[in-house]
Amino acid sequence: MAMGRFEVRERPVANAGVRMTSTSPHRELIRVGVVGLSASGGWAATAHVPALAGLDAYELRALSASSAESARAAGEKYAVPLAFASAEELARSEEVDLVVVTVKVPHHLELIRPALEAGKMVFSEWPLGADLAQAEELADLAHRRGVLTAVGLQARSAPSLRYLRDLVADGYVGRVLSTSMLGSGGIGGATYDDNYAYVLDATSGATLLSIPFGHSVDALTMVLGEFREVSAFVENLRPEVTNVTSGAVAAKSAEDQIAVTGVLESGAVAAMHFRGGTSRATPFHWEINGTEGDLVVKADRAQWWYGGTQLYGARGEEGALTELPVPARYQRSLTQWTERAAEPACSVAHEYALLRDQIIGSLAPDEDGVPDFRHAVRRHGMLERVREAARAGRKVTLAEQGA
Repeated sequence: MAMGRFEVRERPVANAGVRMTSTSPHRELIRVGVVGLSASGGWAATAHVPALAGLDAYELRALSASSAESARAAGEKYAVPLAFASAEELARSEEVDLVVVTVKVPHHLELIRPALEAGKMVFSEWPLGADLAQAEELADLAHRRGVLTAVGLQARSAPSLRYLRDLVADGYVGRVLSTSMLGSGGIGGATYDDNYAYVLDATSGATLLSIPFGHSVDALTMVLGEFREVSAFVENLRPEVTNVTSGAVAAKSAEDQIAVTGVLESGAVAAMHFRGGTSRATPFHWEINGTEGDLVVKADRAQWWYGGTQLYGARGEEGALTELPVPARYQRSLTQWTERAAEPACSVAHEYALLRDQIIGSLAPDEDGVPDFRHAVRRHGMLERVREAARAGRKVTLAEQGA
């Protein structure tokens, strides 16, 4: 294979986008209502508010919180005109086009359902539901109502991951032989604080498997394709953990070690290992090895899908990895985020930009958009198959479920 500068072009991701189902595209500002925006901070304040602030076509018009008082406080802090004491009120408002749900996973079903029933577009953070059944219920309701949906698997929208996908598709590594991913979960460590006590419960839907592993395996399959079969270990090796403030010991039923091996639909071998808590050695490392070269993705934090990844590669006669800067075209129109790629809001801003293009009807015919509730159901289904493989102690074929 000839060496030298390697050129790639952007390609769509099959079956990953949201299909526009409303009767006509928006031509004015998309009025956003955020469920879960708090004056005390949180994910909505950290990622969604900054992401929306830098995008045309959006207006942060409304919010809802757990009480009228907290809603007023958030409205004043973020200069949001409409503050509601409940998600139901926000969903009924004629001044809201898109409902964004950023609350803890156990509350997704009860807070997303009113928005769908009101016929509103919905952007839900991942995971969509606490389990597969909840995700299926929400996806079915969205289908019946004929509304556009999106789910926050933002790694798919990140410029670095889209560039990585295109490098692989254009043959940078030749035929992919294997891939290995090692990560830490952040959650699932030896300690916890009061705000995250709910993640100790395996039934909460907010676990090492559903969140860190879920985001990561979705990114892996975006770049390399889906798994054909998997074997797995999903273990809880720390059944008791300590509160960082009080020192109290609490029971934990959620997993803290996940090891998955399998074969992708392409025939490549894949291995993923995620550990609870943090690692002093390797927060995140992902290799893609092929017949002609190697690619590596690194990050300095467990939540690598937030952004700030570094991409390296070598091919042919090249003996050492070199950094591969992401070409400017992958920033789309969001040049203000070029120097802010490590901020959690960056990938979310790119997801909103793609969603905007879908809503207003300007998405290129060959360009993939953001994953929708149907995609979320498929990913939830895959995670259920991983749990099944771990429980049964045998290889599981994902095609049995159509994952």
